[in-house]
Amino acid sequence: MSANEEPIKSPALWGTAEEFSSAFSSCLTRVFLRMFAALLVTALAALMLVSSYSLQRLIFSNSYVFYALLIAELGLVWTISAAINKISAAAANGLFFLYAIINGLTLSVIFFVYDIGVIYNAFGISALMFGVMAVYGATTRKDLSSIGSLCIMGLIGIILASVLNIFLLHSTMLDAAVCYIGVLIFIGLTAYDTQRIKKMLAEVTEADQGEAIKKISVIGALAVYLDFINLFLMILRIMGRRR
Repeated sequence: MSANEEPIKSPALWGTAEEFSSAFSSCLTRVFLRMFAALLVTALAALMLVSSYSLQRLIFSNSYVFYALLIAELGLVWTISAAINKISAAAANGLFFLYAIINGLTLSVIFFVYDIGVIYNAFGISALMFGVMAVYGATTRKDLSSIGSLCIMGLIGIILASVLNIFLLHSTMLDAAVCYIGVLIFIGLTAYDTQRIKKMLAEVTEADQGEAIKKISVIGALAVYLDFINLFLMILRIMGRRR
């Protein structure tokens, strides 16, 4: 095995590469089914708000409510990520879908800003790019850790650039650069996070196999869900025609 290839099995649990490959396929299926379910929940929450004038007034007419929802989203992501080993898989799953609901409420604003056709097109392009990179991350034998680290540093950079641009620079060129760089970052993170699911599975021990795999499917679904949502938003900003 070369230095660029990751270990494909955990000797403590997976007797053969074939056993590990079968377990990984099963786990990855759980991850993406959970992610797709969360995306559906997000879409339904967004459409519910768009069709309810009272909800629109509650959330968008009061900046405190809107920002409270944003803070709740950040808190939920942090809680799931930081406490995944301390809470049950069922609790983590519940928090994940609560996050998906709140995210749908805040993301519903895109229906008031962009044409519906642009939203559909951006979603389709995002799904295609995401799918290609997820397959690559699941099948490549190259270690993507360095790419993941680079993408995380890049993500911090575009967040800082976006904040600076919002409050000080107001540059359309910088905003465009953030979007294009953001697309590259999130397609890279998609491959990295998909491969990271394999690495987490390889570290599972027999003692905690069942619960650990359930938790991996939740934390993995959260990671790829965030990758897809952010990729979609970046592409939407590039394609978007404001009403």
